Amino acid sequence: MRKYEWRFVAAGSVLTILFLIVVNYVTGVEYPWFIYPVLLLLLLPFGIYAIIEKKQILFSLVGSFILLVYLVLENYISTPDYPWVLYTIAPIVLWPILTVLGTRNKNMTVAISMSLIFTLYYVLLNVYLAPAYPWAIFPAFLILWWPLSLYHAKRKAYFAFSVNAALFISLFLISVNVFFSPDAIWAVYPIFAVLWWPLSMYYFSYRQKV
Repeated sequence: MRKYEWRFVAAGSVLTILFLIVVNYVTGVEYPWFIYPVLLLLLLPFGIYAIIEKKQILFSLVGSFILLVYLVLENYISTPDYPWVLYTIAPIVLWPILTVLGTRNKNMTVAISMSLIFTLYYVLLNVYLAPAYPWAIFPAFLILWWPLSLYHAKRKAYFAFSVNAALFISLFLISVNVFFSPDAIWAVYPIFAVLWWPLSMYYFSYRQKV
């Protein structure tokens, strides 16, 4: 019975896509707006199929490909003069890679190597598209939490994690302050709030020992 569920959804999605294409070209062919709902209509039946058949890897591969094709078309149609789709490639490609790796994502070598590749991609993209603004620090800040958290989680060093994480956040805030608004020293205010994290962890561990 469950196999018929995704087939019913797939048939409904195909018919809906054909209907939207016809309506789009009957009402006006100057803009192909049907591509927006088509993304959901393609992923929905395939997602149900992947859940029923337990084929998460296949869904990540096909889903990332469909999403990437959709974004390329949207970039070409809406803003062909600026390749903003390049910003989305790294996380989209990372999705099937992490799915294929599975439990190996908990390996420090995998976490460090994938984080470095991810960061390097955005650094090169930053240099190519906007060398005057070092915006690559934002995706680097996000992805580097992976190896940082994994390292301390494996050792159950929660207090050390709070200290290193506070230093990491402080360094990030200072970099943003220096690069994007050097005339106003505002980073000290959120840094002061972040410092309460290791202080509270130290107080908690001290009380546990007492």
